[in-house]
Amino acid sequence: MKILTQWLRQQLPAIPADDAQLAEDLTLRGIAVEGVFPAATGHVYEMDITTNRVDAMNHYGVAREAATIYNLPLPPLDTALPAATHAAGYPVKIEAPAMCGRFTARVIRGVTIGTSSGRVAEYFAALEQKLISNAVDASNFVLLGMGHPTHAFDLDKLEGGIVVRAARKGEKLRLLDGTERTLEADDLVVADQKKAVALAGVMGGWDTMITPETKNILVEAAWFDPASVRRSSRRHLLHTDASHRFERGADFNAAPAANALVCKLILEACGGTLEGPLVDIVEPAAAAATALRAPIALSVKEVKRHLGTTLAEQQGGDGLTAKIVEQYLTALGCKLSREGEGSYSVTLPSWRLDLAREIDLIEEIARVYGYNKFANTLPSFSGGMVELPHAAKHEAVRTRMLALGYSEAISSTFCAAADAALFAPRPESAVPMGNPLSEEAGMLRPALLPGMLAMLAHNLNRDVSEVRLFEIGTIFHGSTEKVTEETSLSFGATGAAAATPLYSAANALFYEMKGALEDLLARFDCAVTFDTQLPAWLNPGKAARILLNGQPAGWFGELHPAEAQRRKLKQAVCVGELHLDALFTHALRQPTARDLSRYPAVERDFSFVFADSVSWSSIVAAIHALGLDKLARATPVEIFRDARGKAVPAGHYSLLLRTVFQSSEGTLRDEELSQWSAAIIAALTQLGGTLRG
Repeated sequence: MKILTQWLRQQLPAIPADDAQLAEDLTLRGIAVEGVFPAATGHVYEMDITTNRVDAMNHYGVAREAATIYNLPLPPLDTALPAATHAAGYPVKIEAPAMCGRFTARVIRGVTIGTSSGRVAEYFAALEQKLISNAVDASNFVLLGMGHPTHAFDLDKLEGGIVVRAARKGEKLRLLDGTERTLEADDLVVADQKKAVALAGVMGGWDTMITPETKNILVEAAWFDPASVRRSSRRHLLHTDASHRFERGADFNAAPAANALVCKLILEACGGTLEGPLVDIVEPAAAAATALRAPIALSVKEVKRHLGTTLAEQQGGDGLTAKIVEQYLTALGCKLSREGEGSYSVTLPSWRLDLAREIDLIEEIARVYGYNKFANTLPSFSGGMVELPHAAKHEAVRTRMLALGYSEAISSTFCAAADAALFAPRPESAVPMGNPLSEEAGMLRPALLPGMLAMLAHNLNRDVSEVRLFEIGTIFHGSTEKVTEETSLSFGATGAAAATPLYSAANALFYEMKGALEDLLARFDCAVTFDTQLPAWLNPGKAARILLNGQPAGWFGELHPAEAQRRKLKQAVCVGELHLDALFTHALRQPTARDLSRYPAVERDFSFVFADSVSWSSIVAAIHALGLDKLARATPVEIFRDARGKAVPAGHYSLLLRTVFQSSEGTLRDEELSQWSAAIIAALTQLGGTLRG
């Protein structure tokens, strides 16, 4: 926003600094001046005001900051008006008190609408503000001057008084921009007895706008609920100067003063006379939540404890004293009541809704005092760093997943209700958000898989066809009254995977993920097995449930084709989730190293035919059960099936098994090897295998 220094100095004539120094002093206090540009008189500041400081989004608010910095008295706004004719106040009724907490109205009769001149035209030209008409410009001038939005209606186009109410669903309203809007039941409108005449806090209506023919005016200034204005502004894609301020929390007590200032400017520029008193309708609940908030206790001791040593104290001065605290907070609009030595009860100004706790007041003191005036000191610390109980296991999981070629990713903590119902272990355990950001983020995630699938889809939709990702994060279940958090690991893969003698290219991605998972779990001291009790979102035959010492700990496998089609995934995707809280109950295995044998290894190959029901894990278990301490490894070299059933019977497969024997004590003898080979043949024959010649 733009601030004119000539206007600032009119409101605070005693500013001792020039425009350049004033800009620097304001910026150091958080009221950032990003650019200083010459004007006909003085300069124009290009300001960057943070969203919590709506009180400073105007000339009077910036003047208040300057008065605080330089310890100057800020002259009050001149709201004096000429005497009004004796008449009843204009009828106003608030039917939606939750959305409109205050509404003021005043009538001016006998105006002449024309072009603005004088101070208004001069300031608007410097600020590059468009002139519309003297009555409308008065409203915009007050907005720029003291920050509170107002609106002027053509009184003769209003029928039967003002009603502030919720819109009727489907109700039509033509706005000042010429567009017709269809309203929803939670839009707030200013209406007369027959029709809506303004979208409250956002924009006025076409039917009652000021025109050159206007003779009588109703000036309105109100306070509207920020959430209500924000909702209507977003719904109708209208971001106006008024909505920008109301959305961030306007000053509840500013409406009467703003109304008076607009009336004063209209009387000066348009002529006319005031009719009747100011109508000021106040809703007590809204006043209690804004202008009449409970005082905050403040201790000067706490101020010093939080802010630390000042440069003045390092040089033997006083630093932050109770007098300085009182000076700053009083200048900012707070009222201090002494409760004891160095303790105060602080009544908050109505225009500072961002102040709610003692620490907020301490931050204000530091800001006005100047962050550059504090010494560079480190906070005191006693004790040492304490490692979290599962830090080593967390690091082992992360390091291993990275080594396996998976990239770490982070997804949203929220998910859609449909994903929560699909992936939650129990649908009733999914936790809904009380105030969701959107329908797609209405639930706390009960699993990491919704985010993982979204990230895989994001890559595929951008022509990244080979992806390997993992995420370690928190999942939630329970109810809105009590939420339980758990740590989980999700992993996903898509894209080319190499075929091997053990499996075809169609199954390669699944077995690649299975191998990575087994590699990871081998770091922990637990027995890892798999079964086929699967959730609906996994593809049977290419998925498995993970069991640690017989207890379920997660799932992995290829996403079910129906679910992949629903998500519009372009190619096969494998995903999995492992509950780390279950895994971390098992200790990490400690790696051991052995000396390499100086004696040669001996290979022995065995060719067996097995029924399809005999798994590789059962073959390995049968060999290990023999207790052959010189057996270094046993690996499958080739698997063969004959679709015609000639070389290998149907329902069977041929396995070429390679064993490697090696001793660290001496060269192996033929009789030993023959004995071990015979034992392996017997064990595999007992398992149902047939030795091929």
